[in-house]
Amino acid sequence: MNNSTAISRIEARFRDQVRKDPNLKNAYLLVHSNKTELYLNLAEGPGENGNPNPDQPVYMASVGKLFTSVLVAILHELKALSFEDNISRYLDFGLMDGLHVYKQKDYSQQIQIRHLLNQTSGLPDNFYPLFEKMLADHSFAISPSESIEWAKKNLKPSAAPGKKSYYTDTNYYLLGLIVERVCGEPFHAVMKRLIFDPVNMEHSYMLQYSKPEKEPAYKEAGFYYKDTRLNDIRGFAGIDFSGGGVTAPMNDLLKFMQALTGHRLISEHTLGTMLTDKAPLYPGWDYGYGIWQVRPIPIILPSKYKSWGVLGATGAFMFYHPELEAFVIGSFNHQSWQKKCVRFIFRIMNTLHKLR
Repeated sequence: MNNSTAISRIEARFRDQVRKDPNLKNAYLLVHSNKTELYLNLAEGPGENGNPNPDQPVYMASVGKLFTSVLVAILHELKALSFEDNISRYLDFGLMDGLHVYKQKDYSQQIQIRHLLNQTSGLPDNFYPLFEKMLADHSFAISPSESIEWAKKNLKPSAAPGKKSYYTDTNYYLLGLIVERVCGEPFHAVMKRLIFDPVNMEHSYMLQYSKPEKEPAYKEAGFYYKDTRLNDIRGFAGIDFSGGGVTAPMNDLLKFMQALTGHRLISEHTLGTMLTDKAPLYPGWDYGYGIWQVRPIPIILPSKYKSWGVLGATGAFMFYHPELEAFVIGSFNHQSWQKKCVRFIFRIMNTLHKLR
């Protein structure tokens, strides 16, 4: 198979998937392979104000967790913090007080930054309970610190630190607060200074927190939970914060992944730590520092899909396949594609394998 045939197949599959799903207003896909020089950047769907465009900024949901973990890694390399530091070194006593009480034992002082990064702190997930509150009342608003206090009072940890993996946005809110304390400036400002500007992501920003360096030519794409457009619900930023929030055109996201895998943001050694200090999260998946990693399972999940990246609840994804030297980035912008997007990613990788 040659590049043009592969491009035609991928494009046809993508457009067909979007057109036959009435839930989807817009969807985006960028595929680039360094090895074969294949590149395509697509947008599809009925849109909201005209057809969607590949250059639109797209909210990427939990894909933003990789940006947060890379920020922490940069600060680790600058010796502003260490992955092994206890988080109590950087957070107020009031926030730490009773943060992690499991089976009547207080583990709050035992949580390390690495536990937050690889989802092994044992802390509960505060996102979805607060998200339900926001859906019921669009005027509901809460700050990241308040959301952690709410979780302390209303939710229970699942395990002692380091004993079990449990995916929770609470971990990444705490990382965002640590970044702010270390840098002495808002999280979105640190994101711009240490990642967006160095990588030349000039059309990227944090949803409801910041503006891009250059105004994009096209308006931000809408993202949805069922029939609810979430972009303009002001309380959403407070329950998203450093657990997501990165909003960018596909080409800006490609710049980030190329800089990360090319060791221009952090060293090869540090990226290796982020990948290897991992925990089993779900069947076929491990979780490193903000990084989902495919763990092959004979017959069920072949090794040809071995790759790493990030997934978001809106059907957003950003993956790198080392063997193929390929990036697969996109979003279906609807919660119904949270799991379905994984099968779609694997189909693209299957097509790329046939180019070899």
